Amino acid sequence: MEDKVKFFKALSDSNRLRILKMLQAKPLCVCEITYVLELAASTVSQHLKILKENGFIIEEKDGKWVNYLINPRPIDTRITTLLSSLDYWIADESIIIADKMKVINSDRNTICNKL
Repeated sequence: MEDKVKFFKALSDSNRLRILKMLQAKPLCVCEITYVLELAASTVSQHLKILKENGFIIEEKDGKWVNYLINPRPIDTRITTLLSSLDYWIADESIIIADKMKVINSDRNTICNKL
């Protein structure tokens, strides 16, 4: 049962849920996530670490960028089920909608140069 509790603990923070929903829109770097959440980069990095350790996301190096994205092939298939159910639970939340708009309309070159 402990492995199941770890999944739900990873999802128990609203900022981590917001990150997951943003990453469902497109891969993002820490700067972009920091920009949307308006949190310190160290706090965002800690959230990303938890999501990564639990198999929800992966990171990929792309030139000077480290992109975070939804794990397309998680070892535990329950992760895919949990991620797909996020739409049912939170997709219509105003903060999730605002985050998605911010992500879609943002330019990482501008954001990352400011931070």
